[in-house]
Amino acid sequence: MQRLHYSGEPVADAVSTDIQTLNKFSDQQFAALTEILFRFVTEPTESERLLNELGEFASQNGMSLGPLKNIVKSALLVPNGALKRNLTAEHVKADFIALGLSEEKAGCFADQWKLHSVALSRQALGQTITVNQLVDMEWKFGVTAGSSELQKVGGIFLQLKLVIKKGNKSEIIYMELTLPQFYNFLHEMEQAKTSLECFG
Repeated sequence: MQRLHYSGEPVADAVSTDIQTLNKFSDQQFAALTEILFRFVTEPTESERLLNELGEFASQNGMSLGPLKNIVKSALLVPNGALKRNLTAEHVKADFIALGLSEEKAGCFADQWKLHSVALSRQALGQTITVNQLVDMEWKFGVTAGSSELQKVGGIFLQLKLVIKKGNKSEIIYMELTLPQFYNFLHEMEQAKTSLECFG
């Protein structure tokens, strides 16, 4: 087992075997499959479209859909890992070659990576930002009237109710902050807003 740029973990032999199978594809078949892969990598929510396109590709090229799905699943590990680690086209090419793909086909994939780099970066950024999207927020200020600890009496606190969107589901999170914690939280939110405006 070998370690590659896209993965901090050792790579399973089955992945190498699947990638090496791509060497049997004609240049035309490989280019068509690469297009399908990049359509999915840039729009990862379109899994139904991916399955339809793979079914069509398999029937047009006289292939079985099951093994083709395995090959695609293994091939997608590289671009998905590369996106998470912000790798260059050269890293992607080197990883595919290390997995047993011919230099020519690895170069073809790297060229597509360069071609789609802007869309891939936007998609990766979009994923990062919308993982826990804040949908709604309610807050209440209060003052501690009684406590087992004397110094906490008269302390100001803030109760927050956050509605967070995770995928298609919403989750409610409750928080209670002291005044210094609230100011720290506010400062972090302002920093996050500034960072987002840089990308906008």
